[in-house]
Amino acid sequence: MTSSLSAIEQHRQQFPALTHQSYFNYGGQGTMPIGALEAIQHANLFMQQTGPFSTTVNQWITRQADELRSTLAAAVGVPTETMTLTEDVSVGCNIAMWGHDWQAGDHLLLSDCEHPGIVAAAYEIGRRFGVEISFCGLMDTLNQGDPVANIEAALRPNTRLVVLSHVLWNTGQVLPLAEIIRLCHSRSQPVRVMVDAAQTVGMLPLDLDAWEVDFYAFTGHKWMCGPAGVGGLYVSAEARSSLHPTFIGWRSVTKNAAGHPTGWQPDGSRYEIATSAFVLYPALQATIATHQQWGTPEARYQRLRQLSQVLWQRLNELGWITCLKTTPPEAGLVSFQINGCTGNQHDRLVRFLEQRGLLLRTILDPDCVRACVHYLTTEAEIDRLIEAIGQFQSQG
Repeated sequence: MTSSLSAIEQHRQQFPALTHQSYFNYGGQGTMPIGALEAIQHANLFMQQTGPFSTTVNQWITRQADELRSTLAAAVGVPTETMTLTEDVSVGCNIAMWGHDWQAGDHLLLSDCEHPGIVAAAYEIGRRFGVEISFCGLMDTLNQGDPVANIEAALRPNTRLVVLSHVLWNTGQVLPLAEIIRLCHSRSQPVRVMVDAAQTVGMLPLDLDAWEVDFYAFTGHKWMCGPAGVGGLYVSAEARSSLHPTFIGWRSVTKNAAGHPTGWQPDGSRYEIATSAFVLYPALQATIATHQQWGTPEARYQRLRQLSQVLWQRLNELGWITCLKTTPPEAGLVSFQINGCTGNQHDRLVRFLEQRGLLLRTILDPDCVRACVHYLTTEAEIDRLIEAIGQFQSQG
């Protein structure tokens, strides 16, 4: 164990945010490695010194985009041509949600654990097109019940799209995604599934092609620890045939000799728009390469899962804390409540911890505190967190 901790401590030196604080907020935004910061600086210098709108730079941008699509596709287990580069998970979700040929009376089903931004997009689709919006209960299946059965009971003959998260951002529950997709696709009128993957890419080992996912939207700035402003959207080849572009720009289209648009790009780039922060592309590449220095996605996940279970166990041992999940967590999100919490006690705990260099956050629904454990986390950090929580209790 000593050599393992020594190795991880050495690896952590590449992440400046980890040198002076204990970070438990990867589900909100990860901590960038030095290599990513340097990649942004080098890319900016190259573009400015070469001429930001020059043939050389434009060729460099095309190459960077192609390489990043390939890297992200490999990370989630899909063909490169199915990958779209986006700015963040919300953009990816909006592309997948708005691109359907919605008709009045269609039904869109969400879970009751989706992020407010995605819920708001669904409501607006309902308002504009007369689409019926409803929610199925998944929050209550955290410790008992069957999420697949709940989704099946909520499906209707007119359901066209199911929107849910692979890992629920508030409770940390990992949904049986492959089973849910099989259920939806087996209907007499197959139902597409759009997955908000904000909490999975960079945490769980993934094989989307084998699971027959339709849409999978993710970001690079959370568990991947990349820069804010670049993410990805997987659209299966079959789903792409009926998903129309909503945001459209010069990257979306093919052009004739006169430069006029003639149709959509044949691959995932049809959902890309125009000018982006291209200097972030090599930064995300550098971030992924940094993680690969430590081990395989499976090895990183197993360490993360072991550490999250250590934190879960230590919190339960305090006696006055209740973890939302009653069995050891399968993901890096550990949500917990102060027994008999009144008023803003959870907010006060988070502020108390942050003043001591321990960064967590509160969740409103359910009312709780969320700690995110990464493979970069150490047991010493967990010890400090538990000790500080105990100090909070002793001070009343």
